[in-house]
Amino acid sequence: MAVDSFEAGHEERRPAPARPTGLLDVLSVAAVALDPQGRIVFWTPQAEDLFGYSAKEALGKHAGRLLVAPEHLQAVIRLFTDVLETGRGWAGAFPVRHKDGGSRLTEFRTMRLLDDLGDVYALGIAADHTLLQRVETDLALCEQLINQSPIGLALLDPDLRYLLVNPALERIDGIRAEDHIGRHLRETLPFPDVDTVESALRQVLTTGTPLLDQYHVGHPPADPDQEHAWSLSFYRLEDPGGRILGAAASVVDVTERHRAAGEADRARRRLALIADASVRVGTTLDVEETARELAEIAVPALADVVAVDVLDSALSCRRMRRPDNGPELFRALALKAGHPTDALRAADPPGDLATYDGDRLVTLCVHTGRPVLVPHVGAHDLPRIARDAEAGALLAQAGVHSYLAVPLIAHGEVLGALDLKRTDNPAPFDQDDVVLAGELAGRAAVAIDNARWFQSVRNTALTLQRSLLPEHAAHHTGLDLASRYQPAQATSEVGGDWYDVIQLADDKTALVVGDVMGNGIDAAATMGRLRTATCAYADLDLVPGAVLQHLDKITCDLEHYIVTCVYAVYDPHTRRCSIANAGHMPPALVRPGDAPVLLELPAGAPLGVGGIRFETTTVELRPDDLLVLYTDGLVETRRHAIDERLNALLNLLDEPGRPLEETCDLLLHGLRHPDEHDDVALLVARAL
Repeated sequence: MAVDSFEAGHEERRPAPARPTGLLDVLSVAAVALDPQGRIVFWTPQAEDLFGYSAKEALGKHAGRLLVAPEHLQAVIRLFTDVLETGRGWAGAFPVRHKDGGSRLTEFRTMRLLDDLGDVYALGIAADHTLLQRVETDLALCEQLINQSPIGLALLDPDLRYLLVNPALERIDGIRAEDHIGRHLRETLPFPDVDTVESALRQVLTTGTPLLDQYHVGHPPADPDQEHAWSLSFYRLEDPGGRILGAAASVVDVTERHRAAGEADRARRRLALIADASVRVGTTLDVEETARELAEIAVPALADVVAVDVLDSALSCRRMRRPDNGPELFRALALKAGHPTDALRAADPPGDLATYDGDRLVTLCVHTGRPVLVPHVGAHDLPRIARDAEAGALLAQAGVHSYLAVPLIAHGEVLGALDLKRTDNPAPFDQDDVVLAGELAGRAAVAIDNARWFQSVRNTALTLQRSLLPEHAAHHTGLDLASRYQPAQATSEVGGDWYDVIQLADDKTALVVGDVMGNGIDAAATMGRLRTATCAYADLDLVPGAVLQHLDKITCDLEHYIVTCVYAVYDPHTRRCSIANAGHMPPALVRPGDAPVLLELPAGAPLGVGGIRFETTTVELRPDDLLVLYTDGLVETRRHAIDERLNALLNLLDEPGRPLEETCDLLLHGLRHPDEHDDVALLVARAL
């Protein structure tokens, strides 16, 4: 009992068996040595595990009788004898009898041994055949998977030096497998963030937690000009005993996916840019503003430096001559850069005229009506891009490395060019950029074309209208006068508003403000006819109501036109002012010491309605009294009630002693919004 207790305690204190740490341990390779008579003289613990017999049961026993079935005994003896006599080893598998009575197919390697006394022994190395075959299959499978896998694989030691690299990794990074071995990981990775990668891999070695699908971009040595992308995964390697052997890295080339994603992103940004351009370019019928909008939307999404240059002949709406090889006169409309750069000093400032010879690329662009692309600008290209040698030197100093010029074409006519340069953006212009620039240029060209024709027609109408308005008023007895005419902004055509001051007999003065409903040249021409008729009837010394009666008959003969008008006659000797109104805004009267008021006049109907009588009202104009006549463009808006606007007018007339010119400016600036869609005629008279 004491012995049993001792053995039990001894067993408790015996160290636990070590976990397998190597391939031999995994295979549980057994070693058995036989003397020349075939008796077992050496028996390892692994042999006990493999055959079931303990060393005590096996040592000294005849191996053939213990381990071999009778029907195989003679064959085994012959093999044993041949190994001892010839020294040739033997390898193969044959069934071995297990202690449990069963038969186990066992893989053997046998060889002859000699000790220092010259005695001969036979050594057999044995392993379970099934287990060995499975391991061999696994190894073969692993080898084939590693060598034939399209995924780059590498094994690294704990110091992150390469131990093994498969052919796929050779193809991915362009470095031969043998050139990897022994080198440090950071010596082969083409990533700018290699420190981050290395730190992550060391974290995997420390924690054992795999790091999967890490996205990295770089330029491999085999293809340094192209950006590639890889997905990296890292795993810690351990032996069966838990000892850290190093790390495995898998590398998947995802360059095509990266490029496809990049193209998809570029396509989305192009569509967004085009959509943005459809909203932001061409918001006004102004050529310069449209050019600025085009330049602003192209920077920096498309180029670092953008210029919009239009042919001077196109701006003046002259018929374009056929393209030739001669020079062209351009007017710079817009210039925009995404950052301070010397390239701005090389370009023509907006508003300037510049002649470019026929060999310049921008001239070639407008002559051919086709884009001109220079993906990589060299020293020999700059003289054809810049206007002169000094500008070329500035472009070189700014680092211009890619150039694109796209024609501005509307309704088949080349109007100018969109000039694009890249300095900070490292990517050269490509065909996708050509398409995008062409789309932007096409949209802007239509807006510029509309704006230039609109401005041409508007300038013609404005010139006509101003020519029909009176010059600066001469001296008029008893009155101090000031006037303004302000056309509508570029979003609308000029209208038919007018004012007039007519000298009459006996020192009288006629004051007229009218508005032809409509716009454009026709309205201006109608206004001119009515102004002439008004002057003629005024000379007849008729009362204001009678003058409007005659004008009404004339207006009825003008198709589709309705006219409002206020006609007043001031007599400085009686200080009486006779006024008649044909559907027009009421004049304002300002007396010193009193609040400004609107004259209460019979409104009357507009001229052109026909058959309406117009009443004449007489008011007294005392010294320093102010009479303000105006058209509806001064007070009417789409956002405010008319009463609110008329009150605003009266509030601005709170100082009747203000100089008349200042009063006109105050009214226009205080009541007139820059984007109003109607023109304004304003006439202010002060009694002296």
